[in-house]
Amino acid sequence: MKLSRREFIKAGGTGSGALVIGLTLPGCSRSGGPRITEDGSWTPNAWLVLDGSGDVTFTLDRVEMGQGTYTGLTTLVAEELDVHPESVRIIFAPVGDAYANPEYILQVTGGSTSLATSWERLRKAGAGARALLVKAAAEVWQVEPGDIRTDEGALYHPDGTQTMAYSDVVELAARQRMPDEIPLKLPENFRYIGRHDKRLDAYAKVTGRAVYGLDVERPDMVYAVVSRPPRVGAKVDAVDDSAALAQKGVVDVFTIERGVAVVADSYWHARKAQEKLRIEWDERDAFRGDHESIFQDYRKAADDSRGDTERSNGNARSVLRRADRVFTAEYEAPFLAHATMEPQNCTAEVTARGLEIWAPTQAPDIARIAAARVTAFSPGDIEVHTTFLGGGFGRRLTQEYVEEAAAIAEKLDRPVKLIWSREEDIRHDMYRPGMLHRFQASLNGEGIEAWDHQITGPLIFDYFARNAAATQYPWVPRFLYDTMARVGRLTEGTFLTPKDHSAIEGAVEVPYGAPNILVRHTQADAGVPISYWRAVGHSHNGFAVETFMDELAHEAGVDPVEFRLRHLTDKPRHRAVLEKVAEAADWKGSMNEDHARGVAVHWSFGSYVAQIVEASIENQRILVHRVSCAIDCGQIVNPDIVRMQMESGINFGLSAALHGRIDWDEGRVRQSNFHDYRLLQQDESPAMDIVLVDSEEDPSGVGEPGLPPVIPALGNALFALTGKRQRSTPFVADPGETS
Repeated sequence: MKLSRREFIKAGGTGSGALVIGLTLPGCSRSGGPRITEDGSWTPNAWLVLDGSGDVTFTLDRVEMGQGTYTGLTTLVAEELDVHPESVRIIFAPVGDAYANPEYILQVTGGSTSLATSWERLRKAGAGARALLVKAAAEVWQVEPGDIRTDEGALYHPDGTQTMAYSDVVELAARQRMPDEIPLKLPENFRYIGRHDKRLDAYAKVTGRAVYGLDVERPDMVYAVVSRPPRVGAKVDAVDDSAALAQKGVVDVFTIERGVAVVADSYWHARKAQEKLRIEWDERDAFRGDHESIFQDYRKAADDSRGDTERSNGNARSVLRRADRVFTAEYEAPFLAHATMEPQNCTAEVTARGLEIWAPTQAPDIARIAAARVTAFSPGDIEVHTTFLGGGFGRRLTQEYVEEAAAIAEKLDRPVKLIWSREEDIRHDMYRPGMLHRFQASLNGEGIEAWDHQITGPLIFDYFARNAAATQYPWVPRFLYDTMARVGRLTEGTFLTPKDHSAIEGAVEVPYGAPNILVRHTQADAGVPISYWRAVGHSHNGFAVETFMDELAHEAGVDPVEFRLRHLTDKPRHRAVLEKVAEAADWKGSMNEDHARGVAVHWSFGSYVAQIVEASIENQRILVHRVSCAIDCGQIVNPDIVRMQMESGINFGLSAALHGRIDWDEGRVRQSNFHDYRLLQQDESPAMDIVLVDSEEDPSGVGEPGLPPVIPALGNALFALTGKRQRSTPFVADPGETS
């Protein structure tokens, strides 16, 4: 059962003997601590409901798309509340400022930030609830609160003979004052953090009880599909819908902002009717390029402009001008589709209260603005229900599928489910941007003397700002939404709008010691719609930086692991994962004579990951046999989820390394389904050794850091095998005459 925010507050606040508690963070509210109003309502960042029957309900303010927040964040609360994680009922948060991700000031799940931004605040929420329960029990027993022990939802008298359940004292606890200091458990006292491996969503998923966007059903619901322009920038010019309207089950056909919608009594009927549409497109302003023309434009932009300096240490240009020998390399990272297992979909319904949305979205507050943008409803009249997500990878941060469903529902007098086909999902994706990388470097007896890295390509915020900018100001009238987006783009990098690091992250943080380092970005945009893709800028910068580092090691005649270690003297966490993975992979040990190993190490989203790939080539086919991976992600909450996410990131990265690329024929996307946009197959997935490095640091991300090192590590293994350098992806068995 899913509750609306109003129903949740009513059930939690006015039911018999209920305690509603949450945590307020500085900068998010001026409230000083937990409060109970007459109707029991309060808007915390994260909250708990403890009722008189002993049930504990946790409102999860991040979405679950397979990365483990459902389990990880619940474990934080359960640890400090002293209840078993499996006993906690979990509901997805409604839209609300209190649920904003403090990293982005938006209600976004992304950037591998869920655990890192929740580590303290959710533990304090659980510890605060426990403190109030203990104070209530101390009042009943007339003992000191510090003498009371809690365990598995029960309170124990100091004499060891009396016990009360949490549910026995929730009414009294609701009247207690929150202590000024809320102590948290020490790591040595953790029962679940670092030890609880079971996924709390596993049972619901294997039994089919978990509700994904595609599972949503509403009474009297109809189904919609949309025919979108075959080229970016084209618009509907004329429509002959007579044949489509005559098809069985068709309810309506009409034009919306993004194309032509067909609505029918079943998805199949909508698809069959769509085939009968005759649409003329106005393509005067349409994109007509291809991969080659885009990168030609990138090269021209790189030639014409040095770009914006993003990092400068020493004087790399001057040193390179004087150097006896300058090593250069150029790398291409292509446009990539997200290819989530669950294609884009959204259910929308106009009710007496307003507009309701059910969506697998990574940002429900942005979804609300997306729906408001294309309808007559204000954000306050729109309610967004977040479902489980069949994969996110950044794709569900962009909300055009919500816009489409909302626009269609407003025109109908019944609920509608919009479903994208796999072909539509690939051909109308918001792609991982293609990027061009140019390097220059010089070496001396000490190692790298100068390093110059020029990155050329677009910025994601230019596209993300469409709905994200207005989301920060939901009270702004709809006619100002586009103005807000333009202001957001124009003020990027000022106090009004944070700097867009999507093109440069993973490059400006290059960890290797060199006296002269220069990192630049040259803006170049082909007009292809782009969005965040798993690991974002780290996905291509990790490939470029670690491949070039390997090239320099080869030029210096130094072992690739040793060459990196020489340049990481003041980076102990980088060194630790690199040394651990070299040991795990037996880096210098024997292997099959037709195999080779490659290495890479990369920091992203607060975590340090090193990987060694063992590969071979057989019958013109690249085979990846083993990936050894060491990760330092701070304190580990759920060891099994960390391993899962490393394995997932590795497989995702190998898909890109071996198969991933979007191409165009005069502006029309060539790929359409998994036969020509291939993902890693089961028989291609390698054996994996995942080493978890012990750390006392606060937790950092795990959903994305496993991806960036695997692509260059594989490329470096292929160079060791063939002597030919792979400077673009996807990799090929014979890259030609490279060196």
